[in-house]
Amino acid sequence: MAKRARLDRDENKKVREFENVPASVIFEAIRREGEYELSRPLSALWWSGVAAGLAISMSVFCSGFLASILPDARWTAAVTSFGYTIGFLIVILGRMQLFTESTITPILPLFIEPTGQKFYQIARLWSIVFVANMVGCAAAAVVLDYGHILPTSQVDGILAVSRHYAEATALQHFGRGIPAGFTIAALVWTLPRLEGAGEVLVIMGLTYMIGLGGMSHVVAGATELFILAARGDLAISTVVLGGILPALAGNVLGGTGIFAALTFAQVREEI
Repeated sequence: MAKRARLDRDENKKVREFENVPASVIFEAIRREGEYELSRPLSALWWSGVAAGLAISMSVFCSGFLASILPDARWTAAVTSFGYTIGFLIVILGRMQLFTESTITPILPLFIEPTGQKFYQIARLWSIVFVANMVGCAAAAVVLDYGHILPTSQVDGILAVSRHYAEATALQHFGRGIPAGFTIAALVWTLPRLEGAGEVLVIMGLTYMIGLGGMSHVVAGATELFILAARGDLAISTVVLGGILPALAGNVLGGTGIFAALTFAQVREEI
């Protein structure tokens, strides 16, 4: 997310006056952000997307670091999943362009103005950001495998985390991608009214649940799959057809098809 819309003075007044911020106010804040993202230059989207792909890989790396020093026990995932939050913190607080955040932000302007131009802008945004994210993830995987930048024990932990993710079938990645997409969209929905420690806690809490629940996030998961492909453990066809595309479909369905549609339905009469 390159830039998050802030509530203006009148909207902040509403936040103070109401215990619960009206959904229409949140909708408008995210719609403005979506309009901004749709108008960004191609180069800005590309490099922000590559940076996000690299940064989100820290979720995999940090989970692996924790896995490398913990015993194989039932409670281990409860600790290693804290590492999963790190990449999301970097990406969201750094306002980088992550594909799964784009499953809701540019869609809200489309609901208001469903024109061919808006469809084109969304297709342009999604394609550029998704490919850029994948390039960033692949670069992180190649550096890990060929750069020899980490001790063997940490690499073994990362591989263990990646192999666990790769065990899921294509259908499982699709199913697990739906709640992951829904959760990221819910995270985006809550951010306009948060600042400081509250923002950090919500990001950590929701992304921790994605990791702990074994959900399939297409970008973070791509890093895990690319790592195994770089080592020759997975064929590229398996990576793409068995992992990335099913998780992508699930994330879009959960974020756009379910969450974004429901949020628009609840404010449609008010706006």
